[in-house]
Amino acid sequence: MGKVVEMRALLSVSNKKGLVEFAEGLASLGFDIVSTGGTHKILKDAGLNVIYVSEVTGFPEILGGRVKTLHPKIHGGLLAKKTPGHTAELEAGGITRIDLLAVNLYPFEEVLAKGASFEECLENIDIGGPAMLRAAAKNHESVIVVCDPADYPSVLAALRTGVSSAFRRELAFKAFAHTASYDAAVSGWLSHEKFPATKVIALDKIRGLRYGENPHQQAALYLERGEVSPLVHSEVLQGKEMSYNNYADAETAWNLVSEFSQPACVAIKHQNPCGVAVGESGLAAYLKAYEADPESIFGGIIAFNRPVEEKTAEAMRDVFLEVVMAPSFEDDVLAIFAKKKNLRVLKVPPPAKGPYLDFKRLRGGFLLQDADTFSLDQNQVQFVTADHPKDSEWNDLLFAWTVVKHVRSNAIVIAKDGQTVGIGVGQTSRVRAARQALEQAGENSMGAVMASDAFFPFGDVVQLAARAGVSAIIQPGGSVRDQDSIDMANQAGIAMVFTGVRHFRH
Repeated sequence: MGKVVEMRALLSVSNKKGLVEFAEGLASLGFDIVSTGGTHKILKDAGLNVIYVSEVTGFPEILGGRVKTLHPKIHGGLLAKKTPGHTAELEAGGITRIDLLAVNLYPFEEVLAKGASFEECLENIDIGGPAMLRAAAKNHESVIVVCDPADYPSVLAALRTGVSSAFRRELAFKAFAHTASYDAAVSGWLSHEKFPATKVIALDKIRGLRYGENPHQQAALYLERGEVSPLVHSEVLQGKEMSYNNYADAETAWNLVSEFSQPACVAIKHQNPCGVAVGESGLAAYLKAYEADPESIFGGIIAFNRPVEEKTAEAMRDVFLEVVMAPSFEDDVLAIFAKKKNLRVLKVPPPAKGPYLDFKRLRGGFLLQDADTFSLDQNQVQFVTADHPKDSEWNDLLFAWTVVKHVRSNAIVIAKDGQTVGIGVGQTSRVRAARQALEQAGENSMGAVMASDAFFPFGDVVQLAARAGVSAIIQPGGSVRDQDSIDMANQAGIAMVFTGVRHFRH
């Protein structure tokens, strides 16, 4: 194909990756190249014939570079349609069409992430770049707009064979998405409100998923712009691609196991814990978590908050699991897991500390709230019974209270010696959740502790706990009938503490 004649490209990029090669390709196709600032210097140093933007506008850059492309000879060239009327106006104004625009924006998000000063962040808010991208994207039938260096090769290929309308539209979409996400980052930075009148969220697609919760549902994985996600940023060391349900379960597992300072192991099934334990080592914690519910762990997800050692992997050899996740794995462990071809092995970074916002989707809307990151210590509770928990009971109460926060409401957790022995999940009444947990615990409820995610509306749960031999209970309190539960606990010799905080998880 011969050279394209009388074509002009404007290149003004912050990300210089692939710039020289792209410009050389455009030049070989007959494009005149206009550029600005650092882009111009790089291209000139590479030996390319480049026109500086001030030669086009007839006006120098001003205000320290804040104004250089905001000019009719730039935006007229970008916005002119290929109609007789627009062509005549361009000729009258001495304006040359711009047939291709390559722009990516000042690195505002990168500067912000480094903890830069307010003034430095302000100076990294791009004005001319978004204006040009939006102009070119609006006029994409006449202008090819490129905002992603990854698209340079495909753009050059299309120019050689013919640029389709569909490809132009795809590039225009990417340009508007680029400016929209950029504006979202800036508006989020400027807002001092947790729940502003307008909340703009930018999501980047990481990958498509095979399907959603069920095979007839399509699904994809996205990352919120500017956020760090342990699961999204995890490294898949082995196994099939993660599924929608895998990600949902793994999120629950990692959030829970990360709560513990001791070596811990969490088994998750359908976004609920089925076995949780702490121990002197990862192996000890795993054996206790498995023992807690060896039936439900089948096909589940296992999370460790310590590196997985060879002995721990050996212990899991004969158990069917979907995912094993941990901060790291010993070399010999991966050799053992390699024999379980369908097992997904994830190396997961620790979650960022501190508060964050939790989202729940409604049809046509969202609910936003502070994520439940509340932690408890002995100084925050109210001792409401004659008997106070012994030290061993207190450790188990804290453990059970941590677990119940991650169980679907209504939730009851029975725990003993750093191990869950019974979990009541997602019941429509609290007494039903208690029955489910105590039935699972069986004889192990003798001398165990109970945690409830919300208050007891009646004394019936305490009565059940007393019959099963539970020795201590932790619950939020706050019911108009709290005294009934307190009286029942005193009669049974059960130590009960109120936290004043509930942990509904719907």
